[in-house]
Amino acid sequence: MKKKILVTGGDGRFAKILKKNNKKMDLFFVSKKQCDIQNLNSITKIIKKIKPKILIHCAGLSRPMQIHEKNILKSIDLNIIGTANIVKVCQKNNIKLIYFSTGYVYEGKCGNYSENDPVKPFNNYGLSKLGGECAVAMYKNSLILRITMTEKPFLHKKAYSNLKSNFMFHEELVKILPKIINQKGILNVGGKSQSVYSFAKKNNSNVKKIKAKKSSALPLNQTMNLSKLKKIIK
Repeated sequence: MKKKILVTGGDGRFAKILKKNNKKMDLFFVSKKQCDIQNLNSITKIIKKIKPKILIHCAGLSRPMQIHEKNILKSIDLNIIGTANIVKVCQKNNIKLIYFSTGYVYEGKCGNYSENDPVKPFNNYGLSKLGGECAVAMYKNSLILRITMTEKPFLHKKAYSNLKSNFMFHEELVKILPKIINQKGILNVGGKSQSVYSFAKKNNSNVKKIKAKKSSALPLNQTMNLSKLKKIIK
């Protein structure tokens, strides 16, 4: 029998792709109205109703990136306090927690970051996701996924040729998710290490090449070491 899995952020970008393409997992998607992560009673109520064995925590605040600089209260409430609330309820009910974090928790300057490397987020979004990680890491029945992914097709008309990353499309994560949900600890998740332009060009030949200016605000080697992931999904 498949394990019942609850997915928060059920009306978000990734959840919509997961809902459309999932064929292997017993998933229940909940929207913000059904599960307000800022409200412990709201989380508890949906947990009692669904009775999941696993919770995939996708809910939170992501784009636009500037919102984490302009409205830190919202960023803190959703990504840090909201995640901490999810951890509390999962711990109380002994539910396996899978947390969607980001590769932005790494400094992004030298690249090839492994799960054991020090973390030093380069923007407030990364800091907010790391804050969520801290709560999740305290709960041993959990898995933190440091993910670098984006929508398909590539959203922008221009892409950086000198910024290296591990972008993958949402659809690619959907394919490998059943293979990694039983893991625990921290796992880097992404695609091939390459420039953002190289990644985008394969999907959209009309993407224009641009160069990012060297600055601490946008470090140029955000690549992660994916050795651990490759061993799991081979």
